[in-house]
Amino acid sequence: TTRMLATLFDFPYEERARLKRWSDVATATPGTGIVETEEHRKAELLECATRFIELWNERVNQPPKFDFVSMLAHGESTKNMDMMEYLGNLILLIVGGNDTTRNTMSSSVLAMHENPEQFAQVKADQCLIENMVSETIRWQTPLAHMRRKAKMDTVLAGKTIKAGDKVVMWYISGNRDESVFPNADQFNLNRDNLRRHLSFGFGIHRCMGNRLAEMQLKILWEEILARFDRVEVVGEAKRGLSVFVRGITELPVVLHKKA
Repeated sequence: TTRMLATLFDFPYEERARLKRWSDVATATPGTGIVETEEHRKAELLECATRFIELWNERVNQPPKFDFVSMLAHGESTKNMDMMEYLGNLILLIVGGNDTTRNTMSSSVLAMHENPEQFAQVKADQCLIENMVSETIRWQTPLAHMRRKAKMDTVLAGKTIKAGDKVVMWYISGNRDESVFPNADQFNLNRDNLRRHLSFGFGIHRCMGNRLAEMQLKILWEEILARFDRVEVVGEAKRGLSVFVRGITELPVVLHKKA
């Protein structure tokens, strides 16, 4: 995922590991092993902002190119952003292009290990990889929720919401809605409504990188199946401590080569 991000940003390739680090820092809870304090987090994110301001200053004085930094530097609606707005956009792109995809990759390995009969279907018909990708994104739900603040008094489903109230949208709950996805806790790549999941959001806030994420996952599994007979999980999955990012931090596996 960091290679893809480096390409999209036209970020120095030899520095791409910094993108992963900044992604981890942006979503980490202080004291859980990634950053120790909020001040530590701010210091590292300032490093991120400083490096990307250097890239901005390079690109703004060059003809527009087809990379995210150049597009932001030359875009009519973005070229006058202050540093914090610029950093906010960068973190959105970095986290969206790293955390969500890499955690879904790990979860797809876990799903195929736990559902060998469905993995056999995928091996027999690789056209089913796209189904498996969509179901993994629903089953995993890489971002559990988003929080917003109500701008006006309203009533939703019989519940009164007052202006200023904080409202949490639980994507993971919607993706487990039994009225939409029967046996929702079960992984099932043969569902007839695979793409109705809410993991990419909805409407004007739908993830702009959704097709890229799906493509990365599809190519990953095409390459896995070209090289290996199966990926065997040999230990318990360890998950990150976050109510926002649903991620796997450790998943020990054994790769079995094709005969």
